[in-house]
Amino acid sequence: MSKISVDKLTKAYMKIKEKRSEIAKDFKEQDEQLVEHQEKIKKALLDYCKTENVNSVKTDHGTFYRSTRTKYWTSDWESMYRFIVDNQVPELLSKSLNQTNIKQFLEENPDLLPKGLNVDSEYVVSIRKS
Repeated sequence: MSKISVDKLTKAYMKIKEKRSEIAKDFKEQDEQLVEHQEKIKKALLDYCKTENVNSVKTDHGTFYRSTRTKYWTSDWESMYRFIVDNQVPELLSKSLNQTNIKQFLEENPDLLPKGLNVDSEYVVSIRKS
């Protein structure tokens, strides 16, 4: 049995790598299109919830519901850091603001708003299989 040369092994490896890249590119393109279609459908379902003034709908193919997603962030980290230190609330920090902890803090301290805090709430829809 003869040994396969390293040149042939390298060539084979590179062909496989190239084919995998093609497959990955095709998958990514197709997946992006599918995600785009799903987003359009989710928007239509959110519009339905708004128009019909409902938060959930059960269908033969699944149940969809809307909920509110709230995000907190700051555009002034220096002021936020001072606020956190002054109020002794380090649990508000992670790499980003800890969403659960800052929501709870704001609910418990409605008169204490850190400078630079941004808040965004939006309706989102979730879909589950029946």
